[in-house]
Amino acid sequence: MRPGTLLRLALAGTRTDGARVALTALSAALATLAGLAALTVLAVAKPPGDAWTESEQYTNALLREPGLRPGVAFALLLLCVPVLGLAGQCARLGAPGRDRRLAALRLAGATPGQVTWLAVAETGVASLLGTVTGLAVFAVGRWLLHRPDAAGRLPLPTDVHPAPLAVAAVVVGLPLVAALVGALLLRRVTTTPFGVVRRVRTRAPWPWPGVLILAALGIFAAIRPIGLWYERRDVVMPDSIVPLLLVLGGLTAMIGVVSGTGWISYTTGRMLHRHGRGPAALLAARRLTADPWAGSRTFAALLAALIFGAGAAGLRAAFQAEAELARRTGGGLSDPDFYLGAMDLVNLAVVVAVVIAGGGLLVAVVEGITSRRRAYAAQVATGVPRATIGRSLLWASLAPAVPAIGLALTVGYLLVAGLIPAPRGGGFEQTVCDAGPQPCDPNGGGARTEWVPKVTVTPDVPWEQLAWFAAGGLAAVLLTVLAGLLLLRSATSVEELRVT
Repeated sequence: MRPGTLLRLALAGTRTDGARVALTALSAALATLAGLAALTVLAVAKPPGDAWTESEQYTNALLREPGLRPGVAFALLLLCVPVLGLAGQCARLGAPGRDRRLAALRLAGATPGQVTWLAVAETGVASLLGTVTGLAVFAVGRWLLHRPDAAGRLPLPTDVHPAPLAVAAVVVGLPLVAALVGALLLRRVTTTPFGVVRRVRTRAPWPWPGVLILAALGIFAAIRPIGLWYERRDVVMPDSIVPLLLVLGGLTAMIGVVSGTGWISYTTGRMLHRHGRGPAALLAARRLTADPWAGSRTFAALLAALIFGAGAAGLRAAFQAEAELARRTGGGLSDPDFYLGAMDLVNLAVVVAVVIAGGGLLVAVVEGITSRRRAYAAQVATGVPRATIGRSLLWASLAPAVPAIGLALTVGYLLVAGLIPAPRGGGFEQTVCDAGPQPCDPNGGGARTEWVPKVTVTPDVPWEQLAWFAAGGLAAVLLTVLAGLLLLRSATSVEELRVT
């Protein structure tokens, strides 16, 4: 098949196919913007001087301090996780219509490999359109936001450029990764002239993701002992060890929580089937046990954002404990308000990630209703009320979402709690001036020496912030399901039984 023919057939289809391509391109553009922003922050050159020399050309302290810029870049990269989850949900939109189109191509003489290339090319081309658009938007936005103040300082790092090789890796690498993931997901799919056959796993999920979660907790807990090991031997620890362990532990925790949602869905379905009352709960139970991995696909981006949010809440509690230690002993953080203000920006990033994940949830709900419209129409035709079907969809969404959100928040908080110990201080003498409004005598007159006792401030568990994250996650699930239910009446029309 010629490349031109492959491209034309990959972008052909109905309005639903066009919407799928457009949403996939939008997701790729958002991921490109986040990736290029992170690369720009990392491209800021360290000024001459010691390790604490700041880049005075910026007004934002997060950009001035060299030790904080990697954290800013890491937060921007984490925003790519819900965006990529949104892209995965968008790629499934209108899947039944695409399956019928691929089956028609097989009937016209195309080989199984050719139709697989068509499906992969659609995702890759849509992602490439998105990354190129994101690169153009980034270039225009960088030019528009380059506004130095009277002192020549900038609010954003618009004076530096990411490395061309890194930009090419983002613009070209994301479409290649999307195409490879598409090919991987299609490994169990066989396209025939009579339709699309998917080989699914019938055995129940195992709770093996718990091992990944424990491994992630162990990786984070090992960071401090590794640092002490280097310190006892008077050896400088390589700069790459801590970021590598953070990324490895974070990804392991996300994979464990998202994969564990399949086991949670299956277990919840069995409990609903055993103890549920009413047809709605029983319908939801059968759906959860028949496809327990749907929850992992649907809630992946949301759970990743909540893990990050819970970790940020734990880090904020640690900063507040440091501020309390500074108040009691006079040591600790020199400017705790700055760090707490930085955590407000992190919370804003988490909110943005939850909103993006909510968009992915909405697409997943709409795709699930449209792909099962014949089954729902058959249920309505046999006398099942639409309200019962709607309540079953709510059960199937909220029943696994509640424990999965709780697990994500718990794991995210424990990761940070195991990494940062309770701050300690005191155990020294300090001189206090008792001379009143007059300064103390340089020879010691009017001053006294007092002992500052040792103090350990245990960070409080941020119940309120965790509760807000839990409420936000559940609200995102509930709102998206309710929005998807607006399509239920049209999707359960009796005419849908005649759809081929």
